[in-house]
Amino acid sequence: MNKLAKLLKALSLIATRPWLLNNVLNDSGEWEKYIGKKYGMDKGFPEVDICDVLGGEMDDLISPYSFLDGGSLPTDLALLRGLAKGIENCRYFEIGTWRGESVANVAMIAEECYTLNLSQLEIREAGYSEEYIRQYGVLSRQFDNIVHLRGNSVDYDYPGLNRKFDLIFIDGDHHYEMVKNDSIKVFTHLVHEDSIVVWHDYARNPETIRYEVMAGILDGTPRQYHNNLYFVSNTLCAVFSKKEWPSRTFSSPANINKVFNVHLRSIPFEP
Repeated sequence: MNKLAKLLKALSLIATRPWLLNNVLNDSGEWEKYIGKKYGMDKGFPEVDICDVLGGEMDDLISPYSFLDGGSLPTDLALLRGLAKGIENCRYFEIGTWRGESVANVAMIAEECYTLNLSQLEIREAGYSEEYIRQYGVLSRQFDNIVHLRGNSVDYDYPGLNRKFDLIFIDGDHHYEMVKNDSIKVFTHLVHEDSIVVWHDYARNPETIRYEVMAGILDGTPRQYHNNLYFVSNTLCAVFSKKEWPSRTFSSPANINKVFNVHLRSIPFEP
């Protein structure tokens, strides 16, 4: 392919997928500048301690956990489980099932769980292998209180669910447009007065903000709720809650004020 053909192809891709241009510019901090100019929040969301969010010292068993690509940190799952424990008869909804690790962890606590993922046809059309497709929900299929939904979060019939949820986990496509879309849909159709919303991959690691995701969160969350957005320490997660927690300005590198005991025990698993 000659240079002109490559240029035309690139322009065509950018025209249909504008977020690609921001990916190109991301190395120069364009998303960070965008957030600073529009919202004055280029330092990130205020940081809250995970132990304050969960109401005390953490002591939980994370299971199942695969230590495979595309999953969450153990602390991310501990956050979801701890939040669910604090809600009586918790109703949980998530966007992005993958292997079903997060919803399986919450299902042991919540009353009912709904998880939305692309249909097998859409995944196949995106070019993924059959083995990749078979991995979807492999850890969550055996739970009776999990409803596996198939569809695209862009045009899914959320009103057709005819219910609100107490705890919502947004963990689908992490490009700006999709984070914005998923946030808008969640706040429009799924939240009630006391709902808690958690976004995965707000951070690349617990000390590095992913500003593209942050921009999608801000542009997709109603302005009146921006003061209720936080980054949870020791996780990759941002959270919306009307609860009040002590917070501090995010800084990196982080000062260590706690460590965790990690006990590993392998368990045979048959899909």
